[in-house]
Amino acid sequence: MAEKPMPLSRFKVIDLTRARAGPTAVRQLADWGADVVRIELPPSLGSEIMGADRHGYEAQNLHRNKRSLTLNLKKEEARKIFFDLVRGADVVVENYRPQVKHRLGIDYEAVRKVNPRIVYGSISGFGQEGPYAGRPGLDQIAQGLSGLMSVTGEPGKGPMRVGIPISDLSAGMMLAQGILLALLERESSGEGQWVHTSLLEAQIQMMDLQVARYLIKGEVPGQAGNNHPTFSPTGVFETADGLINIQSGPQHLWERLASAIGAPELLEHPGYADAGGRLKNRKVLNEDINRRTREKKSEEWIGALNDAGIPCGPIYTVDQTIADPQVRILGMSPHVDHPELGEVKVVGQAVKLSRTPQRMRNATPELGEHTEEILKTLGYGEEEIQQLRDNEVV
Repeated sequence: MAEKPMPLSRFKVIDLTRARAGPTAVRQLADWGADVVRIELPPSLGSEIMGADRHGYEAQNLHRNKRSLTLNLKKEEARKIFFDLVRGADVVVENYRPQVKHRLGIDYEAVRKVNPRIVYGSISGFGQEGPYAGRPGLDQIAQGLSGLMSVTGEPGKGPMRVGIPISDLSAGMMLAQGILLALLERESSGEGQWVHTSLLEAQIQMMDLQVARYLIKGEVPGQAGNNHPTFSPTGVFETADGLINIQSGPQHLWERLASAIGAPELLEHPGYADAGGRLKNRKVLNEDINRRTREKKSEEWIGALNDAGIPCGPIYTVDQTIADPQVRILGMSPHVDHPELGEVKVVGQAVKLSRTPQRMRNATPELGEHTEEILKTLGYGEEEIQQLRDNEVV
């Protein structure tokens, strides 16, 4: 019985991306069924896949469900092949510095002349225009410029980067959303358009409530460590054998917590009577709670507090997260079969569709694995393909 088409199976995507933000956007499309052709440098010029190890965790996680075609876009013959692909494509995605695509002659306007229905997606460090547009943009630079590092870490200990490339990942996810919006709009207009974002824009949007505090109330947020910036008690608390998260800022949860930890007298404390008082007296309040939570082990507290309707949970290392029974049920570590590496576990999709679910179809391809296959669909014969190889076009 044939498998059902996936949600994006009808779309063809040309992937010009490198590093992490761009490939993250394209991975969203590939994982949901789009036919993605990833364009890479020919072997003689060196692959630009993430990192030096094509079989490493970065490349295997970022580029699954794609096909690989090598093209040296500095050569006219390669650009001809690129535009031949564009004619039958729906989406092009790139994350060069803004001027590079213009120098190569593969910018949106050039692509649109060949295929006015194309949706052209771009990610840059800081935007397509403005005083920083030409600067190299990487994740940690965007974390600093967006204000994220200023609200991360313990108070008084200086700025701290987040432990994941959150600017890269956010920009990738947002570009994928923008591409899907443009594809939906194309159904009524019949025209494609240029969709672009940047690490900086994506990170500012992810800052959300912290930026809103400044824009609406004029407050410049600072570091709060493991505490919630505006609610207390919410943070990390000590147990007999470790640490747990407890989130009980709202009044009804605070009242439940005081009862659950056997400290109803805390409800009579004048400094803890309302949310403002608890926030002002957070340091003392946290220690009052710690004195009770140190009496039992983490697992005991997690069970008791959840039974009382108080949000709480363990603080895992990554291996513990993947081993957790809830995570296993959610299917967040599916596998792909690689011809050399065997079964490779990758990070799964967070969104689930009941009727057309996501499927891991293919492992990350070898460099140029599908070059001949793709060129033959464009009408190239074996001798022509060999000549392209000899001339370092592919």
